[in-house]
Amino acid sequence: QVQLVESGGGLVQTGGSLRLSCAASGRTFSSGAMGWFRQAPGKERDFVGVITWNGGTYYADSLKGRFTVSRDNAKNTVYLQMNGLKPEDTAVYYCAADRSGSVWRIQSNDRYEYWGQGTQVTVSS
Repeated sequence: QVQLVESGGGLVQTGGSLRLSCAASGRTFSSGAMGWFRQAPGKERDFVGVITWNGGTYYADSLKGRFTVSRDNAKNTVYLQMNGLKPEDTAVYYCAADRSGSVWRIQSNDRYEYWGQGTQVTVSS
């Protein structure tokens, strides 16, 4: 059984930082993409950032420069470093992964086979 388990969410003040982790078990994703989406209350799930099997990274335009995705294939884990957090970053953050080495539709929800349960990030003003 494949599981993606996020951790590292919480409450932080505006301008603060958080580092989310997502550990995968049950399958290795070393040849696929791993990344992050987020969903704010009443809104759709939006793309945040993703890292490919060979280290290529893609980000939502609005988040470039503040958020960084990285991965440790030996640990089957992906990370999201979030700096300069703003109240509008408040959301549930979801880890996503798939086995494809392609970058086709890499920013789309429906590409990803596996999802975590989400971790809440709240940024206070």
